[in-house]
Amino acid sequence: MPKALIITFIASAFIAMAALTVQAANPQVLMKTNKGDITIELFQDKAPVSVKNFLSYVDDKFYEGLIFHRVIKGFMIQGGGMTPDMHEKSSKPPIKNEASNRVKNDRGTLAMARTMDINSATCQFFINLVANDFLNHVPDNPEKFGYAVFGKVVAGMDVVDAIAAVPTGTKSGHQDVPREPVTILSVTRVAAK
Repeated sequence: MPKALIITFIASAFIAMAALTVQAANPQVLMKTNKGDITIELFQDKAPVSVKNFLSYVDDKFYEGLIFHRVIKGFMIQGGGMTPDMHEKSSKPPIKNEASNRVKNDRGTLAMARTMDINSATCQFFINLVANDFLNHVPDNPEKFGYAVFGKVVAGMDVVDAIAAVPTGTKSGHQDVPREPVTILSVTRVAAK
């Protein structure tokens, strides 16, 4: 094979690999709250169904004005479905649970909230405050199918911790509700840094 042809082939291969690397970058979102900003990287490569679902709500501005309605110090903060008066906002159909993706519910990760029905996640999510290993997927055990992790906090974990520290109580039959609303002002796509 002529030397010029080999060099052209190698150069083309590098260009193709560089293009794939650019395309493979995970998307990020900026969540603005009344407690501060949280930047989240979404694991599109590991949880494509969950990320597509979450971004559809982001693009629809669904989360604006909703609250973190369940805050348990030493466990997690949950939001994305309730208004400040504790009414549940109508969501899109549920999605497939991707907990078998082997991404663990470690501190700072974002996971889909769901009911006892494995495939019931819609718009609600939670941020793990600690490593919650008991929420991870256990193969061949439907009772321990787990909660699908689809992102992680890359900036603003201090804000997450501040939300975790707010006083809570019972409101409209719900426990662990912040006494003063912790409001999601907006969630928007941002360029990965």
